[in-house]
Amino acid sequence: MALQISATNPEHPALLLELPWQLPLEQWPEEYLVPLPRGISRHVVRYARAGDEVIAVKELAERPALREYQLLRDLDRLAIPAVDALAVVTSRSDAAGEALEPVLVTRHLGGSQPYRSMFETTLRPATMHRLMDALAVLLVRLHLAGFAWGDCSLSNTLFRRDAGAYAAYLVDAETGELHPRLSEGQRDYDLDLARVNISGELLDLEASGALHPSVDPVEFGTEICARYRSLWQELTRTSVYPAGKYHYIERRIRRLNDLGFDVAEMQIEHASNGDTVTFVPKVVDAGHHQRQLLRLTGLDAEENQARRLLNDLESWMATQDDYAPGDPLGARPEVLAHRWVREVFRPTVRAVPVELRGAMDPAEIYHELLEHRWFLSERAQHDIGLDTAVEDYIVNILPRVRESLQPTAD
Repeated sequence: MALQISATNPEHPALLLELPWQLPLEQWPEEYLVPLPRGISRHVVRYARAGDEVIAVKELAERPALREYQLLRDLDRLAIPAVDALAVVTSRSDAAGEALEPVLVTRHLGGSQPYRSMFETTLRPATMHRLMDALAVLLVRLHLAGFAWGDCSLSNTLFRRDAGAYAAYLVDAETGELHPRLSEGQRDYDLDLARVNISGELLDLEASGALHPSVDPVEFGTEICARYRSLWQELTRTSVYPAGKYHYIERRIRRLNDLGFDVAEMQIEHASNGDTVTFVPKVVDAGHHQRQLLRLTGLDAEENQARRLLNDLESWMATQDDYAPGDPLGARPEVLAHRWVREVFRPTVRAVPVELRGAMDPAEIYHELLEHRWFLSERAQHDIGLDTAVEDYIVNILPRVRESLQPTAD
């Protein structure tokens, strides 16, 4: 049977046909491969180039390949952080006509790293806490969408820098199941697997000498359970407020927004005696600040990056002569936001030479520059300005940052 490629984009099959599908993935020549760090996988995985894109190619049996392909597409539809499924290649055979395993093709997540490459230089406990936060947020988002992961672990996750924190992305959906809603038992099962898997992975790192001596692998495995339950409780708990205290409901919604979540639907019930009001957030979507930034500026960023950029945007707008909130004659926020992108954000990012940026995306670069401006201004006891901060950052900080973020070959 001839080679078959099922793809999400009509352009991808033509690009993928140039790859050596007649060879087992382990035998692909170096000329096709991209030397990026790989995590541990039960399957053979390689990074390759298809046109202008870097792709991840994973060999596995046809049925799980098609199933994972569909699940990743479902997660994309639900706006869950996961790698993008591009294609499934089936009916492969070698030069002698022997059948080869099908492959799942996903888009490489730019600027991301598997956890093992992050531990090449021993991570401080504070950084590991941020990784656990990111993984807990990802697991909560999956469960809110009705997705039971079935194998939550550091190995099945990629991490990207997000304004001093990290954003976690699902990589392996092979064991996942999508339901209209998860039971408490299904969530607890996922959480217990996460605890066991993470403790085991950290014990492996400890045995290899890559774990900070103050880190307890079992304690960190348990930590994700506590962080998950705390976030889940905040997002889903029922609140009872005195009647007439509707600002309490607004305060609860603002707190959810600060966590990065939107309340898309809510249930409000008055007690029969009229003394209390019961409030339940019915549907909670993540990415509150991402969506707000995208709507105002067209910039696509991680959640913490978006929050930081929005704060800078609001500070800048307050300095503009035509900024008049509530005044119909003043400039609309969308107009000012696009002016900020054109006059502030883009020129600032472009001032950093492309060859010095390493794995940082524009939003992360801008965040780093704002942080450096704050640091220098605190030291000088006055605002030193963004231009001065950019110059100092390029000369004194960026070379060290670039070295720490530069991907290394596996």
